[in-house]
Amino acid sequence: MNSDEQGIRQLIAHWHRATADGDVDAVLPLMATDVVFLVAGQPPMGRDAFEKGLRAILKTHRIESTGDIQELQVSGDLAYCWSVLKVRMIPLAGGASTQRSGHVLSVLRKDPSGSWQIARDANLLVASQ
Repeated sequence: MNSDEQGIRQLIAHWHRATADGDVDAVLPLMATDVVFLVAGQPPMGRDAFEKGLRAILKTHRIESTGDIQELQVSGDLAYCWSVLKVRMIPLAGGASTQRSGHVLSVLRKDPSGSWQIARDANLLVASQ
């Protein structure tokens, strides 16, 4: 595994840990300022909307997620990563958790400092058990 692939795998692992910790400020630098998230049935979402939504969710839920990378390709300063993602939302007030799972295709871009960031993310998660 080359250093770019390793860096992208570390970014994804860091994203899962920071989200589980409820640390939105640690998630933000992992995405480009012009990031676009594509979710079925929703309009495209930029960084500000994503941050606002994540902060709102974390006020009422804890998030646990895992990702299994199926394919990772790097070409210069661009890369794509196809993963199978599972996300579990656990209400802080108690009660039943919900789980969503499915495929995610992410496009990553290397910033001027040499760090990888998510630039585009298309997620096909559906309710699961």
